[in-house]
Amino acid sequence: MFDLTRLRLLRELAHRGTMTAVGAAFGLTSSAVSQQFAALEREARVALLERVGRRVRLTAEGARLVAHAEAILRAVEAAELDLRAAGETPRGVLEIACFATFAKARLLPAVIRARNRFPELRVVIHELEPADAIEAVRDGRCHLAVSFAYNLVPRPDVAGLVSHQLVDEPVLLALPKLWRRAREPIALKRLAQEEWIVGSRQPDDQLLAERACAAAGFAPRITHTVDDYDLVLRMVSAGLGVGFVPELGLGFPSAKSVVVRTPGGAPLRRRVHALTRSAFAASPMARALLSELARAR
Repeated sequence: MFDLTRLRLLRELAHRGTMTAVGAAFGLTSSAVSQQFAALEREARVALLERVGRRVRLTAEGARLVAHAEAILRAVEAAELDLRAAGETPRGVLEIACFATFAKARLLPAVIRARNRFPELRVVIHELEPADAIEAVRDGRCHLAVSFAYNLVPRPDVAGLVSHQLVDEPVLLALPKLWRRAREPIALKRLAQEEWIVGSRQPDDQLLAERACAAAGFAPRITHTVDDYDLVLRMVSAGLGVGFVPELGLGFPSAKSVVVRTPGGAPLRRRVHALTRSAFAASPMARALLSELARAR
């Protein structure tokens, strides 16, 4: 009989690569993780890990057990959810990891509607950037992650997670008022000498600016890095630079003080998805919230 906690640790080792990273994710020391793996090898009666220098890697048998662990853990989660879903009424605690812009514009109104419809459903929101939100779902700290990706900065599919598209929106240019007479689309090469403002918490915003501008034949002069679209818009209004802003990021009063135009070249898009484990995707809690989020389109 395999211990489920040890199977989770083995799955995380396959994903994270080191015992130190696994321990950090589960609040354990590397020594404690090593002891858990030793116990799992005794349960399996085969070697699951082998030393390579100062690190470890999975043996062929370890890799096979990881594949079984995914199926086992999904089945256990599905059984737990099935027992909780008696009567199909959403109830319990639903933990969501989400980035701030979407939380303000779409998630919070959806949570309020869901709470009014289903008093026994409690939603807990954690503000996390997309990569961290996905990790929170993978390691079991959250049930659902709201993530985004730009069409020029795609993200790979995440094994074991189901994705639901929530928003497909244009990415636009925020420009100072002196551009108010400019007709769209704005050729990006006209902005080659401008200072640029990009996001500071994760690299996607900078990569978007670099790739879009590279297609126009120049490297952007990235000067400012901030993590709030309201601040970006205020800075653009003050003449401190220009920047890309997705449509949802224009929902601030400060948007009235800037010029918004479509960039030239290939269309820039941002797609927002909700990701959850496949076993949880069909649960009453997930269906209730995803239904409310779909109403906001």
